[in-house]
Amino acid sequence: MTKTNKLFIITFLALSAIHPARLFAGNEDRAGQAGATELLINPWARSAGWGGANAANSIGAEAAFMNVAGIAFTDKTEFAFTNTSWLKGTDVSINSFALSQKMGESSVFGINMMSVGFGDVPVTTTDLPEGTGARFSPRLMNLGLAYSKAFSSSIYGGLNVKIISEGISNASAQGIALDAGIQYVTGLGVAKDGKKNTKNFRFGIALKNVGPPIRYTGDGLSFKGTVLATGTNLTVEHRAERFELPSLVNIGAAYDYKVNEPLSFTFAGTFTSNSFSRDAFQFGVQADYMKYFMLRFGYNQEAKSKSQYFADLQHAYSGPTAGFSINLPLGKDGSSRSFAIDYSVRFTNVFDNVHSIGARINL
Repeated sequence: MTKTNKLFIITFLALSAIHPARLFAGNEDRAGQAGATELLINPWARSAGWGGANAANSIGAEAAFMNVAGIAFTDKTEFAFTNTSWLKGTDVSINSFALSQKMGESSVFGINMMSVGFGDVPVTTTDLPEGTGARFSPRLMNLGLAYSKAFSSSIYGGLNVKIISEGISNASAQGIALDAGIQYVTGLGVAKDGKKNTKNFRFGIALKNVGPPIRYTGDGLSFKGTVLATGTNLTVEHRAERFELPSLVNIGAAYDYKVNEPLSFTFAGTFTSNSFSRDAFQFGVQADYMKYFMLRFGYNQEAKSKSQYFADLQHAYSGPTAGFSINLPLGKDGSSRSFAIDYSVRFTNVFDNVHSIGARINL
């Protein structure tokens, strides 16, 4: 085993050992106590169509979100972009960008970014509750640097370091988080030629959003006060409480079933263990016709609540999802160059659904 392989495995095991009770058990009693919850939003159209069920078979540049090990499947260079209309009717939009570049025979480096836009918000005060005429734009942005490696033809692993930035006009917070993931590709049965095993089973595990607590700072947390004894005017700053990151574990499996030469199906499932909310189950299926057209469906279901009070409460987008991809080859037969369009819809029980549309280019 090389030094690089040993370093990755040691890092993954170390992350697994950090607060194991917090990482491996859903805790609805702590719901609402974590911050930076934009880290839980899937901004990618392709994996959103699965309902987040593809932790074991997420590949390419956008795999940095579901399981960073999947970017190791990048052939050469891949660009991906997605725009999401989040909870349509709220005027919140999400733009995400990812780039993965293969370096050498087995290593891939990537960069990924997600930016949430809220539009312009009017400034109000207690004296002017209708607005002062000024406006500001809240900002949420996550920037990630990823590395993934194929340790063998069956084992893939990766790390993603994310910089978290949040802010309004007079207060902001910055932090750092780490993701780690492993995908294992294996085969059951014998191929039709009778000579080799088919790699039709995939397993994956990913640790996400592991990092130190974050605290807000800025002028928005200060006020002017007067010392009664001397009459001196002072600026007093509140010290905001720190908040934890919404760490979680994704454990998934996927199975590829080839019906005939042009048509195949992939069945996938993922179990998500959340630290600050109930656990969740995601299931998905994708039909693939000659790698040109892919149609997918998914379903997201939270675990049942132990509390009667929370029994009927669910996330706004729990339930079914759907999506498709159109993949157009750009090169000659056998070339990996292609251009793809992805679309997904996540049905919600409150707002007018979540729509995502994106594009990918493989060079």
